[in-house]
Amino acid sequence: MTGVPASAAGGPRTAPVVRQAGLWNIANVLTMLRLVLVPAFVLLLMHDDGTDPVWRVFAWAAFAVAMITDIFDGHLARAYNLVTDFGKIADPIADKAIMGAALICLSVLGDLPWWVTGVILFRELGITLMRFWVIKHGVIPASRGGKIKTLAQGTAVGMYVLVLTGPLATFRWWVMAVAVALTVVTGLDYVRQAVVLRRAGLARERALCAERDAVR
Repeated sequence: MTGVPASAAGGPRTAPVVRQAGLWNIANVLTMLRLVLVPAFVLLLMHDDGTDPVWRVFAWAAFAVAMITDIFDGHLARAYNLVTDFGKIADPIADKAIMGAALICLSVLGDLPWWVTGVILFRELGITLMRFWVIKHGVIPASRGGKIKTLAQGTAVGMYVLVLTGPLATFRWWVMAVAVALTVVTGLDYVRQAVVLRRAGLARERALCAERDAVR
């Protein structure tokens, strides 16, 4: 031994070890909580055929907690490097599950027209499938419009979960109308982004193939 560090002597350097976030971190725990809240929310909302205002307040509280944790788990995962494979899969599932459960239950109870539920669920499922369709060419980032859409949907659905009458019942209808409009508009924008992204990806692939053919 010379007593000289390998790095100083020109020897091989050991790459720094990057700590991988474990499964049981705060971001994943919040996602798991949101998944557990889905069946709890359904039971609370559908109790006594959805006619008890008190139980619907409890359902609203569960829905509100789920929507709030949706905001914090993603922020915490990015801010503290807590991104895991479980989170990448479970987080969007939890998001779609709580919103889908709320929409379907409200339509079953007759509080929300089925066409509203159909439009929102079709958009959410379609955009998710479209992301997988173009994933090899790139990732479609969440837009500001998409975030506003999510806020509008959460606010509107939360108001429908509660038993509201009079002006508030009219107001929630307009909030839902705005949410549906944002759902459609942002969905069309995501489709446009996906088409542009796929065309750019295919163009790159053709250019690479042309370069390889030229080298041969």
